[in-house]
Amino acid sequence: MASLKIFLTLAILLTIATKTSTCTSSLSLSSSSSSSSTRVKGIYWIENPLFPPSSINTSLFTHIFYAFITPDNVTYKLQPSTSQTTSFTIFTNTFKTKTPPATTLLSIGGAGSNSTLFTIIASNATARAAFINSTIDVARTFGFDGIDFDWEFPKTSNEMNSLGELFLQWRNAIAAESSVTGKPPLLLTAAVYFAASFFLSGEPRTYPVDSINKNLDWINVMSYDLHVSTSNETGAPSGMFDPKSNVTVSSGLISWIRVGVLPEKLVMGMPLYGKTWQLEDPKVNEIGSPSVGAGPGMDGSMAYFQVLEFIKLTRAKVVYDVDTVSVYTYSGSTWIGYDDPFTVSIKIGFAQAFSLRGYFFWVAGLDTFDWKISTQASKAWL
Repeated sequence: MASLKIFLTLAILLTIATKTSTCTSSLSLSSSSSSSSTRVKGIYWIENPLFPPSSINTSLFTHIFYAFITPDNVTYKLQPSTSQTTSFTIFTNTFKTKTPPATTLLSIGGAGSNSTLFTIIASNATARAAFINSTIDVARTFGFDGIDFDWEFPKTSNEMNSLGELFLQWRNAIAAESSVTGKPPLLLTAAVYFAASFFLSGEPRTYPVDSINKNLDWINVMSYDLHVSTSNETGAPSGMFDPKSNVTVSSGLISWIRVGVLPEKLVMGMPLYGKTWQLEDPKVNEIGSPSVGAGPGMDGSMAYFQVLEFIKLTRAKVVYDVDTVSVYTYSGSTWIGYDDPFTVSIKIGFAQAFSLRGYFFWVAGLDTFDWKISTQASKAWL
């Protein structure tokens, strides 16, 4: 199994090298209206006074997602507060005037939102119409270029069907608004589970593939948090492969293609943070080692720049794991799984080999001050 992973990794790197020489010779012949206009190098941003929108380097990103706003649970409409309206205005104005400018999307929902509320909105025609119309109004009022929907997660097959109907009605409303105003239609995207189907827990259900293909510009596949600190053993939080499981970045993305989602509708997600564990036995410190709980960091998570600080401070051992194409580090009983510029390059090569639309990061402010991971990702995407 290890030899297969080595072969696949080398093949991806060879593909990158080949594309580099080809793209260099043809770069002067390309125009911004072809593949470069459809690529996505995205990043989500959460309100943070220590990391304002102006801190984002737009030479590395094409699309910036404002996270998050949630609808009112009575009216089902987006009703931004005064502070949010101020933040929206600063956000969109920042990226319109940046050099280069970036496309902005307003992301609705998030992991902390009310899944039951989205169930009502998606399944009820009146609630759905109120919600959709308000999202378009808010996006236009504050100058967003698109809308992103992050429902985590539909729990049944019926909810998945309702999600498909929501996407259809949303797209129709966006097209109608564009026809009336003469403005370019808003982008419509969605953040989704790492795989096309839910198979680990609950009722088996699959995302509405036809509706995604017809009505969304693309989907942001959350190819991370595959192993978390609450589990009783260490794991690669965003591993490309796993010899013991199909809970991997590669299996998840391939599952989307197998069910029929067009590759150009897929955008691969990557984390700018690591997951931490406390080892049961510091001498047993590989992937899959027993753990007694979360390690340092907020809820067992540590920003990439903090991981580097940990390594420097503790002189921690750093290991590149071939089987998963991930990195981990440990010192004493603390164990951290994460990605670095090298493993991100491999992921970018994989995404391009499957003709995906692009990639995105969660979340701005967690990379190093000089954007080590983000810079390598941007360079690797040819």
